[in-house]
Amino acid sequence: MKLRNILAASLILSSVVTSAFADLNSKAVSSMAAYEESYWSKLDVTAKEDVIKPILAPAGKVYSRSYLDSVSAPKQSKQLRCLAEALYFEARGETVKGQFAVAEVILNRVDHRRYPDSICEVINQGTGRKFACQFTYTCDGRAETIHEPKAYTRVSKVAHLLMSGKVSRGLTKGATHYHTTAVKPKWSRSFPKTAKIGSHIFYKQPTRISKN
Repeated sequence: MKLRNILAASLILSSVVTSAFADLNSKAVSSMAAYEESYWSKLDVTAKEDVIKPILAPAGKVYSRSYLDSVSAPKQSKQLRCLAEALYFEARGETVKGQFAVAEVILNRVDHRRYPDSICEVINQGTGRKFACQFTYTCDGRAETIHEPKAYTRVSKVAHLLMSGKVSRGLTKGATHYHTTAVKPKWSRSFPKTAKIGSHIFYKQPTRISKN
C-alpha cells in the first residue's frame, strides 16, 4: 500500500514538473517572438528581407529604388557593362520597373534566333550607320559619356539581377522591341503589343523562334 502511494505521488510530482517546464518554454517562445517582432519593427522592411532572402525579395521590392540602393554593386564584366550602359543611356530616367523592362528586351533578343548571341553584339547591332542601329544612343553621333555615376551604379544592379537569373523575366511577356510614347514607328503596327511600362511601349515579334 505504501509503495502504491509513493508511486502515485511520484507521478503527480512528475506531471507538475513537466507542466511547469512546458509553461516556461511556452513563455520563452512567446517572449522571443515578441522580441523579434519588436526588433524588426524598428528596421526598414527592405533590411529584413535582405537578411532573410538576399537579392530574392518580392517583386515590389526588387522594382524599388530603395531596394536597389541596399544591394551591393556587382563586379563589372564586359557583358554586364554593355547592358548597364544601354540601360543608362536608354532608360536611366525611367522608373526602376521600367529599367528592368528595357533590360528584358535586350536579353530576350540574345535568346532570339534572329539576333546576335551576346548582349554586347545585340546592343551594337547596326552601329556605325547613323540612325540605322537597333539602339539609338549607339549611333546618334553623341559621345557616350556617363555623367551620373549613381544612376549608372543603379542600372548596373538591374543588369546583374537579370543576367544572374535572380529576377525572372516576366514584365514584358517576351518583348523584343520597345519605343517611347513620343513616337510611333511603322513596325509597331504589325508587332503585337505586350506591355506599357513608364514611358515605353513593348512589343514581341510575331514569330519567336527558339535557338534550342
